[in-house]
Amino acid sequence: MQSNVNPSFRDDQTAEDWEHALISGNGRQGALCHGSPAALRFTLAHEDLFQPVTEPLPAPHTAPALPRLRELLDADRFRDAARAVCDLAVDEHPGYGETRWIDPLIGAGTLTFTPASPGDGYLRGTDFATGVVRQTWNPAGSPDCLTPAETARRTSRGVVVDAFVSRPDDALIIRITGTDGTVGLAPIDGTPERPIDFTLDRLGDDLVLTGRFTPFPRVDLGRRTDPHSPRGAGEGWTVAVRVRRTQEGVLIVARTVTGTRTPAAALAALPTGSFDELLARHAPTHRDLYERVHLDLCGGFAQRLFDAGRYAIISSTGTRPPTLQGVWSGTYSPPWRSGWTIDGNLQAALLAVHSTGTPELMPPLFDLLDDLTGDFRENARRLYGVPGLFAPAHLGTHGRQNHFGPIWCLTFWTAGAAWLARLYLEHWQHTGDLSFLRERAWPFLRETAAFHLGFTEIVDGRVRFSPSYSPENDPGHSGDQATVDATLDVQAVGALLRGLLDITEILGVTDPDQERWRASLAALPPYRINDAGELAEWIDSRFPDNHEHRHCSHLYPFYYGGDPAFDADPALRAAAVRAVRSRLRWWLSEASDEMGYGLALLGVAAAHLGLAEEAYAALTRIADAYWRPNLVPTHNRDHMFNVDLAGGFPALVVAMILRSRDVGPDGTARIDLLPALPAAWPTGSVRGLVARGPVTVDLTWTADSFRAVLVSATDRTAEISHPWGAATVHLAAAVPTILTETGTQRHRVGA
Repeated sequence: MQSNVNPSFRDDQTAEDWEHALISGNGRQGALCHGSPAALRFTLAHEDLFQPVTEPLPAPHTAPALPRLRELLDADRFRDAARAVCDLAVDEHPGYGETRWIDPLIGAGTLTFTPASPGDGYLRGTDFATGVVRQTWNPAGSPDCLTPAETARRTSRGVVVDAFVSRPDDALIIRITGTDGTVGLAPIDGTPERPIDFTLDRLGDDLVLTGRFTPFPRVDLGRRTDPHSPRGAGEGWTVAVRVRRTQEGVLIVARTVTGTRTPAAALAALPTGSFDELLARHAPTHRDLYERVHLDLCGGFAQRLFDAGRYAIISSTGTRPPTLQGVWSGTYSPPWRSGWTIDGNLQAALLAVHSTGTPELMPPLFDLLDDLTGDFRENARRLYGVPGLFAPAHLGTHGRQNHFGPIWCLTFWTAGAAWLARLYLEHWQHTGDLSFLRERAWPFLRETAAFHLGFTEIVDGRVRFSPSYSPENDPGHSGDQATVDATLDVQAVGALLRGLLDITEILGVTDPDQERWRASLAALPPYRINDAGELAEWIDSRFPDNHEHRHCSHLYPFYYGGDPAFDADPALRAAAVRAVRSRLRWWLSEASDEMGYGLALLGVAAAHLGLAEEAYAALTRIADAYWRPNLVPTHNRDHMFNVDLAGGFPALVVAMILRSRDVGPDGTARIDLLPALPAAWPTGSVRGLVARGPVTVDLTWTADSFRAVLVSATDRTAEISHPWGAATVHLAAAVPTILTETGTQRHRVGA
């Protein structure tokens, strides 16, 4: 029997390298499907399979040195300030004598199927709606020049290999029809950074691979005020593979679990049932997430990559958010250890989950942060001697600030928790969940604000952020990243404080720090416009802009609901537009190569500012340079398997079609339809977008008309703008409101 599998794309390239594999996953487990008719490979991974390589240390105790660090920065001795932190750290613990990384996300093993009937005419594809990867070929001796009708018939006559990772059964399910073959299981290729003890047990056709981590002496971590057990794989992991041969073909069921199991126990725990029964249990859950949104741009690259990106993020969000590589790994040494990088990467990966109607993909991030909050508190205390939360740029099985150096002076980046706080606000804005606002968002935002109230100084009546850091950029190509008053710090903390003040009104609560929040917000320095008329990346004029850079952190408000300062000051908005265009010129040149998600964030900012053709130029460059035939994006141009763009690309498409501002205590939604529609999309439609409110939006447009259907969960006023004008409408709870525009004729139709 052949299941109802309809690949969303087809490709005829075989892939011996896991980085070019097709992907399936349920967020907890991932499968990289690669190889050829000569040998198919399924490289397995698990969201918790981080190999213990580098023992976490307490963050360096630099709080007593803060006055000296500020003196060095005031004296323009930026590298000396960064070096002073490194020296203090080494004096405290010799382990800081080398760069310390988080632990790597590694592959669990590779399952190999060697067909008895290899052949040619290979095709592969992924059905985004079900998560099934399909590979087909003609058995040896079959013709390889087939008509489309013959190609379709081949799925019932030739070799067909279907594979998916089940959500309810938490296992990889593979069915091979049209050929028999042998099944093997082995560790992934390569050499671990620390020894791993592997054992392979064979019980008839069934296989069990066990990996045991080599213990190493524990470092004395000193007194912990809030100890926790880091999440990870513990002593190791187990991969169990069951093989059954039936009249229909070969059925393989595989599961990776963290911790070691006996072979018998691991095999006994595998789910039972036929392929079709297992797929029938899985497909509705996956399909529900994937089909929340439907985009129609009359085909083309934007529509295809929008779908591919959403598929990757859905498939790699489990009890944890997607890592840099999602839930997939075929190496022992992934770039940046494939943890969670929060100076933009993770935020880009998650940027479209709310606007595309899948808010349940966001709480796994909050669960991760709950596990790491103890480390964040300890970072704040040791680094700066203040209460609250300090979140480092790199998160993994722990949240300690261990990764920094004399150039990459990441102990100076204090905006991490404030940026994460914005994601709590985004969840509230897109769900209206008061329980979440009260029980999860409010406590995290309060503690984050406590850090900034303690850390910042008031100098000449203005809040001052010293030390400071604008992610990974060095002003004027100076080579030094240590700075004062990065614009991102002001923006992120301003959004945090405005959010807290709104929450007090929405929840009807008071807080002892409420007036301090208000005073700090009023004392934030104004944004600076540089000599070129651009929004400056640093408030402090000692730091010249550097547009030849992958990050654009000073455009942070335009990734989300905006910033009232830009609405109130046309000159400031114009400066932001110039900053976007200056950074985009570099991105569109041959000099740029790395970190494609940075271009997606720049494009989102362009769309927020109404720059349709600039946003489309960013979209086109991303599609041309950062996606492979397997429809998985890369970090650099055709280099490094990475899912950040899988979230960033759909977010950019959405930003061009729908913009919404933050909803304040009065509940008014401010929604802009088609704010940055490029000439390349004269007609189109989208169903299921979600604006802040929340308000769901279905939209259809042509060159001179549109039709929008808006539904709010609660009664509210909505201020709607579109290319032909504006309207203020009342949205009754759960009642569709239809807005249309044809030429100069405007209509509003109630339920």
